[in-house]
Amino acid sequence: MVINNRLLASTRRKELPMSLYRVTEAGPISPVAVKDLPASIASTLTELLDQAGFEVDRDVNAVRVYLDKARALLRNEPDPEFTGGLAPWQMKRVSQFVEEHLSSSIRCEDLAALCRLSVSHFSKSFRQSFGVPPHGYVQGRRIDRAKKLLIESGEPLVQIALECGMADQAHLSRLFRQATGETPSSFRRRRAYAQ
Repeated sequence: MVINNRLLASTRRKELPMSLYRVTEAGPISPVAVKDLPASIASTLTELLDQAGFEVDRDVNAVRVYLDKARALLRNEPDPEFTGGLAPWQMKRVSQFVEEHLSSSIRCEDLAALCRLSVSHFSKSFRQSFGVPPHGYVQGRRIDRAKKLLIESGEPLVQIALECGMADQAHLSRLFRQATGETPSSFRRRRAYAQ
């Protein structure tokens, strides 16, 4: 990756780089502004370059590692830290199982058995694939089901809680408030008022 002198100087001063060069096998072809990159890539790239600039006077090997990661990001190479996860068939099977069994207890052991993995390997792979641990995913799906039932039905909160796999109305209210910032009854009233 070719970096102009302004970029190297700006990373030493902890400033954002002004521009980068598009890199091909033949070399740089045109300047690219960081603002033109997708937000996630731009922020990650900026962070990597800032870290490289911080380490430039202390640890040359660390600078190489940060620049290699930035190069891989720009070339869309997979980062070895983020490889792995569940196979598509495993993700589909787990998602379907969770949706079909939201009203009952869902154990991590059952989900791991569906994917033919050990519980620890399944948990790590699940987090890589879905971005949340299995318990957090199931809780999120239960809250989504509760939202749907609150909007579409006039059932009491106790019944909705049981249909979503919660122990009781208090359990639903506590988890719902943690996830949305409001109670189920206020969510239902606000939705009814909006219609």
